[in-house]
Amino acid sequence: MRTTFLIILGLHGIIHLLGFVKGFGIIEVKALSLPISKPMGLLWLTSAALLLGYATLHFMSYKYDWLVGFVAVLLSQLLVLLFWTDAKFGTLPNLLILAVSLISFGTYQFRHLIEKETAQLISPIMKPHGKVVTENDLLSLPVPVANWLKRSGMVGKPHIILGKVSQQAEMKMKPGQQNWMQATARQYSVIDRPSFIWMTKVKMNSWLYFLGRDKFDEGKGEMLIKMNSLLNVVDEKGPKIDEGSLQRYLGEMVWFPSLALSPYVTWQAVDDHAAKATLKYLGTEGSGTFFFNEAGDFVKFSAMRFKGNDEEAQRYEWVLHVEDYQVFEGIKIPSKMSATWKLDEGDWTWLRLTISDVAYNENALPWPI
Repeated sequence: MRTTFLIILGLHGIIHLLGFVKGFGIIEVKALSLPISKPMGLLWLTSAALLLGYATLHFMSYKYDWLVGFVAVLLSQLLVLLFWTDAKFGTLPNLLILAVSLISFGTYQFRHLIEKETAQLISPIMKPHGKVVTENDLLSLPVPVANWLKRSGMVGKPHIILGKVSQQAEMKMKPGQQNWMQATARQYSVIDRPSFIWMTKVKMNSWLYFLGRDKFDEGKGEMLIKMNSLLNVVDEKGPKIDEGSLQRYLGEMVWFPSLALSPYVTWQAVDDHAAKATLKYLGTEGSGTFFFNEAGDFVKFSAMRFKGNDEEAQRYEWVLHVEDYQVFEGIKIPSKMSATWKLDEGDWTWLRLTISDVAYNENALPWPI
């Protein structure tokens, strides 16, 4: 689709050069019956330059390409109207360019929102204090949790206060969906002040995609999804979203093991291979159970989460399963996971997630401290 659009855009721009050629009498253009003056010829040349410039900027994914697109469409369509008899069919590519420019503008606005919210989330973080996790820190933890921190390599490493996780994912939006949709995502998680922000782009097909943002900050959760970056299809807040976002944050402790030592987290031993964690923060509370294998690796997280945000929404078991591990900055974490809802009609695995990169503390900052 992108290649087709660029070809149409290029041809549209080249066709505009005919107005310049006729206006300056360079060659005869029989396809244009109306007279064109030299000043008008310069406008046709300017329009061609704007269209071809927009094509170049769009190909480069320049974040302000939409601005050039709007100006190019405005001038092109003005010329089409002035020379309607010869140029009326130019309206069709102009409508296409306008639609793509609007989508690009929506994407720019969405990403600007994410950048602003990320800055607000991260700016209060002070410079890491350098304190490392010691075995004495683990004495108050249930045995399987303490063993996991040792197994992960967290002992002897500085406490994590900030993490950045880059992800590749496959998603299904509803039970029974056959095809997996491809997605990329990036997340920032703050550990000493429980919060996170997550942005994803999910490709549905050649024409449709959506941008999504989940956020948990100041004890409140938010979920926002925009179709083709323009149309809000989900914009949810409320106590059920707060609790679900907190439980998600709790389950993602496995990427930031020192979170297990947070004063906001309390632990309850279940058996030799499981422990229940409860996170309380600014009036929002949620729990989940962590499961570990004989070697001490984390293998599963289970929580009773609200599925939905309406009045009838009920809690169902939500399970994270580990499929593989990888070491990032000396810490072993799950690198491949799946998320499954245990529904009345059967299991619905809606997410398969691969971690492509993780950075901690100073390395996770998008700008210098």
